[in-house]
Amino acid sequence: MSYIRDIIEQVIERNPGEPEFHQAVTEVLESLQVVIDRHPEYMKAGILERLVEPERQIIFRVPWVDDQGRVRVNRGFRVQFSSAIGPYKGGIRFHPSVYLGIIKFLGFEQVFKNALTGLPIGGGKGGSDFDPKGKSDDEVMRFCQSFMTELYRHIGADIDVPAGDIGVGAREIGYMFGQYKRIRNSFESGVLTGKGLIYGGSLVRKEATGYGLVYITDQMIKAKGKSFDGARVAVSGSGNVAIYCAEKVIQLGGKVVAMSDSNGYVYDPDGIKLETIKQLKEVERKRIKEYKEIHPKAEYHESSFGIWEVSCDIAFPCATQNELDEKAAKTLVANGCYAVAEGANMPSTPEAIDVFLSNNVLFAPGKAANAGGVATSALEMIQNSMRYSWSFEEVDAKLKSIMINIYKNISTAAREYGHEDNLILGANVAGFVKVAEAMMAQGIV
Repeated sequence: MSYIRDIIEQVIERNPGEPEFHQAVTEVLESLQVVIDRHPEYMKAGILERLVEPERQIIFRVPWVDDQGRVRVNRGFRVQFSSAIGPYKGGIRFHPSVYLGIIKFLGFEQVFKNALTGLPIGGGKGGSDFDPKGKSDDEVMRFCQSFMTELYRHIGADIDVPAGDIGVGAREIGYMFGQYKRIRNSFESGVLTGKGLIYGGSLVRKEATGYGLVYITDQMIKAKGKSFDGARVAVSGSGNVAIYCAEKVIQLGGKVVAMSDSNGYVYDPDGIKLETIKQLKEVERKRIKEYKEIHPKAEYHESSFGIWEVSCDIAFPCATQNELDEKAAKTLVANGCYAVAEGANMPSTPEAIDVFLSNNVLFAPGKAANAGGVATSALEMIQNSMRYSWSFEEVDAKLKSIMINIYKNISTAAREYGHEDNLILGANVAGFVKVAEAMMAQGIV
């Protein structure tokens, strides 16, 4: 363990002030000792030392003009972490909290998540500290065009394929794709995923992360003789992941009793009316507290993380990193929650995960559980390469098959390395071994 501990300490020393990146690296590497013991050749080839250092880190200035004619300047990022098994693939996040450490944490996680899909995609991530909230469409367009004016030189269908993330939806992807096409003088539809259907997007992409989250959770609970039928479910967040997670839960017979946004959460004992949430969030872009105005029997609480005080059988943290802490985990356990699956990236703190594992709560980590989004992005890339589009049913079936295979692979890896119910270990090991084998084959690069 001293070898792995030395690498973790090097990462912390070489990347000061980046706690999210430190947390992600520590969580993965601490579970890999069993692999290193079995494969000493990985140590000799410096696999871990190379894997924690991104292949490329790009930081750039993004100047733009607001509607009042004032010049604004934001910072743009793209971290190309690993291309061992395919072109870099990972979203772009626009949020005030974005800085290099966040992007590195997300890119590092993406390497293993993408490997788990079984598709030929490497890992990367990008973004900016720009906040699209409260900005006009024209302001967002001007920012996206400026952002892409630099980013275009670093991406391509066989190099790096960005997608959306927090703050980057169909509007932003459209503006960025338009600017890329304009600069390149070429319609290269495979350069971005999450595009609109009329110019190369894929059906199911909007639903993919949420649907995939439920598909893998269904496998996890079925293995223990349980099902969604009649289950009480809490889903944090109310963006794409949360909404379509809730939709699939309801389709499988579960009852979603709580959802949230950054201001608070709503609890509806009769079950959340998802059409109301969709109208408020996808159409009107309002706060979730408006739900109570439409459904007076519901409760609204001004504490977004307070959602974990709700009694539920299954919990889906789908909002943001580190939203579910040790106290919240203990509350969930005390209230009878038997399964947790991460829809967001690293939403559970290490202390919360320890609580779940020590209390035999079924736990699916984000790098496996929320891989449906990037898997469907890869399916979009395939369709772009073929210049052909599959039906909703075809894409959904492929997504479900991918998520079932991810569960099989991570549960098999967990069993093989002596920890049958530890899917965190299984996900880390299964993703790592695939990347490590590719790196071994390609030499010291």
